[in-house]
Amino acid sequence: MVGAALALALARQDFSVALIEARAPQREWPPDSHDLRVSAITRASQNLLDNLGAWPLIAADRSTPYQKMCVWDRAGFGEIRFDAADLAEPDLGHIVENRVIVRALWHALDEAGVALLCPASIAAQDIDGDVRLRLDNDERVNAGLLVGADGARSLVRDRAGIDLRREDYAQQAVVATVQAEHGNQATAWQRFMSTGPLALLPMGRDLFSIVWTTTPDEANRLLALDTGSFNAELTTTSEARLGRLTLVGERAAFPLSLQHANRYVLPGIALVGDAAHVIHPLAGQGVNLGFLDVGALVDALVSGRDAGRSPGALRTLRVYERARRGHNTATQMTMDGFKHLFGSTSPAVALLRNTGLGLAGRIAPLKRRFERVALGHGIELPSLNRPRFSP
Repeated sequence: MVGAALALALARQDFSVALIEARAPQREWPPDSHDLRVSAITRASQNLLDNLGAWPLIAADRSTPYQKMCVWDRAGFGEIRFDAADLAEPDLGHIVENRVIVRALWHALDEAGVALLCPASIAAQDIDGDVRLRLDNDERVNAGLLVGADGARSLVRDRAGIDLRREDYAQQAVVATVQAEHGNQATAWQRFMSTGPLALLPMGRDLFSIVWTTTPDEANRLLALDTGSFNAELTTTSEARLGRLTLVGERAAFPLSLQHANRYVLPGIALVGDAAHVIHPLAGQGVNLGFLDVGALVDALVSGRDAGRSPGALRTLRVYERARRGHNTATQMTMDGFKHLFGSTSPAVALLRNTGLGLAGRIAPLKRRFERVALGHGIELPSLNRPRFSP
């Protein structure tokens, strides 16, 4: 998603762009199927997708706005609710299947003049002033800048020798689509437990995409349960707030970790999205940070070009790194802190959690601050992440 958005954004700014992709994304699927991977798209990310011409395609395809959010602790009185009406906003964000976002971006790429080198992957990269690549089909590519948007296991990052700080959370996220007896009420729900949060992200009228974070052993057990037993445990874990929850389709699990590249840029190289940073999914901020990277890198490259510098000039790329590293680090630390805070079994910490949630829900300025963060506000946004951007 992040790499396709960046390629499209740079092409719209009249850069010559080639997108190297190992596999063409899925662009057709049965209408009654659902992607197990979804994203909670903030207003800032929606603005970027809208400015790139992809959002109308997403909205016409399948996306679900949510007006409210409810977060509560596993034991006690702590609960906080957010409502878009408090901010005079139509919604707090949209839940969108990842494949829907990718399809919209690739449809736009088809018309943007981007050279799609697919299927292809980088066999060797040589960067000494200019970028020289050899692909696995022996094709050669010369460029001024190589951007690694190739995910948490980035080969671009590893081949460039950029070190990585990594912490294994010893958790896995069980993901599935479920149907709710009482509908989803256009609300995102999240319950915190000692093993990790259960997030229920609304889709359509009565479906949820769930992200159930737990220990690896418990994740394996949940995957092995028969459908009826899984439904019963999920309903109990959600405290039946939406009535009975019923599995629709398959289940899967993936491991969770924190990662952060020690640097985002070198001469001729930049990292964006998961190649640069991976955070805990408890607040759904991963792809939104990546879309902010896209906006910041585009701003930096346009300014560098206006100043007569090449795309790979370190002076230009450091502008991007300074714009994003601090915010990404702060978001990572916040999510990591929430993970440890809500994972504690200490009675004293539990009391602190519940008291804090209760107070945050009653102190209007603090609650508004949380709501603005949920919308993707609270920082100086890149040009593309603002509404009504004109190149």
